[in-house]
Amino acid sequence: MKFVLHFTDEAKAQLKHLKQTAYLQAPFKAVAKVLVLLQENPRHPGLQTHKYHSLYGPLGEEVFEAYAQQHTPGAWRVFFYYGPAKGGITVFAIVTHP
Repeated sequence: MKFVLHFTDEAKAQLKHLKQTAYLQAPFKAVAKVLVLLQENPRHPGLQTHKYHSLYGPLGEEVFEAYAQQHTPGAWRVFFYYGPAKGGITVFAIVTHP
């Protein structure tokens, strides 16, 4: 089953910033790959998807974190939850790991 991706305004702005910033092209490509894999299989082993326990979606949805980069200082992560409807995934943050 292929999932439909939805983006919050914040996630859209973060993705646009990555795409338009010259020195962030490598992270942009990594995030773009994550988004493709999320559509195909959110549990793909390469994403290392796991539940993020300290956040919840706007309606109490479980939040998950997918890795865009690993073993990199300030590695990028994609945060999402399932919904708003069945077969949908809402990406609400694309950020660096603290």
